[in-house]
Amino acid sequence: MKKQGLNPYLPSWEYIPDGEPHVFNERVYVYGSHDRFNGHVYCLNDYVCYSAPVADLSDWKYEGVIYRKTDDPLNPTGHMCLYAPDVTLGPDGRYYLYYVLDKISIVSVAVSDTPAGKYEFYGYVKYADGTRLGEREGDQPQFDPGVLTEGDKTYLYTGFCPTGDRSRKGPMATVLGADMLTIIEEPAFLAPSEPYSEGSSFMGHEFFEAPSVRKIGDTYYFIYSSIVFHELCYATSKHPTKGFEYQGVIVSNNDLHIDSYKPADKPMFYGGNNHGSIVEINNQWYIFYHRHTNGSNFCRQGCIEPIEILNDGTIPQVEMTSCGPNGGALLGRGEYPAYIACNLFYRIEEKYSGDLWMDSHFPKITQDGKDGDEEIGYITNMLDSATAGFKYFDCKDVKTVKIKVRGYCNGAFEVKTAWDGQALATIPVEFTNVWTEYSSEISIPDGIQALYFTYTGNGRASLASFRLE
Repeated sequence: MKKQGLNPYLPSWEYIPDGEPHVFNERVYVYGSHDRFNGHVYCLNDYVCYSAPVADLSDWKYEGVIYRKTDDPLNPTGHMCLYAPDVTLGPDGRYYLYYVLDKISIVSVAVSDTPAGKYEFYGYVKYADGTRLGEREGDQPQFDPGVLTEGDKTYLYTGFCPTGDRSRKGPMATVLGADMLTIIEEPAFLAPSEPYSEGSSFMGHEFFEAPSVRKIGDTYYFIYSSIVFHELCYATSKHPTKGFEYQGVIVSNNDLHIDSYKPADKPMFYGGNNHGSIVEINNQWYIFYHRHTNGSNFCRQGCIEPIEILNDGTIPQVEMTSCGPNGGALLGRGEYPAYIACNLFYRIEEKYSGDLWMDSHFPKITQDGKDGDEEIGYITNMLDSATAGFKYFDCKDVKTVKIKVRGYCNGAFEVKTAWDGQALATIPVEFTNVWTEYSSEISIPDGIQALYFTYTGNGRASLASFRLE
């Protein structure tokens, strides 16, 4: 059987959020920050890169470390972290990596002859007189660089605008010359921040962070994380540095606003901040975004969903799924790991803030080993009524369902095709210190189906996988 594309699309032990996808030479490369499993803050690890052929988004190759935090001359001890980066192909045929260190409000640049590096430090974005962007009087703080190159000009998009902060006026576009460092057009505001948004199209979805711009036809799409945190929004304009109008939400990492399979205001995953962008791969557009795992704000994993760009240029919001990179539903046969759950919730319907207090209160996706261990993730802390959902599967003649469970638990897992549906099978489970397989007969209707596993009973269960036969 051909390998299938899953969400998250990278290995379950890899934590690369803030994904900026780009297609170079018939491969898609993903550049992001790099969280550490059980990390205490964001982005503790060095930059790494993964790539895949445009024809197969299940075949991701680890390209290795492309840039270390100690490579920046301002960070020789590595005390500062590398925040979300972006990469662009310069007019000289080289690849330029833009990033910001977590304690310094300037934009650093590294360069490589190949998309996957290794990148070497190149310089800092600066005005013609040599003053670094972010250090001139009146400059806004620099954060989350996104870049778009057209001819000899590179458009640099930056910004971080918390709610209520009147010192931050909005995301900025700064135009750089052919050397990829020197500013040739002064920074311009793309959109208003929350304190200045009254009367604008951005009200309620004002810019927070994560600016990224793509051009489709003659239209520029400005993708960003809003003050609502969990959503990636977009605005459009016919000009790269002005005239943007808010259009809508592309994806939410707890599926709020979506009412196609549940109430629009019901969160279906523990959402936190979000960051990503869109890219066309093999004639299909996708949104890259991230989700939160391990009951923490600091263990984020990248996901992908196909999107549709309508004739009027708008993008309908898409659901989080387990099959996003697959190009369609997963085969309704065989074993699937539990960490690909796209829905995960408990009876306390709280919109998870990302704080570490979640540790024992809610179900979470986690792993046993340390950072980078190549092991399969699983779901733990499944208390009575905790539900894990997986979408979607092309089912035919499914007669048996099996699950692998461990934990201090005494109860059962109900298997359903809707989050609030009737149980099609009930699988009793009991206390076990090791992964133990349980099974039940089931009759899943033929066709494209979602699958939900709800634990009922005492204690806490952990779910490693399920199998359809």
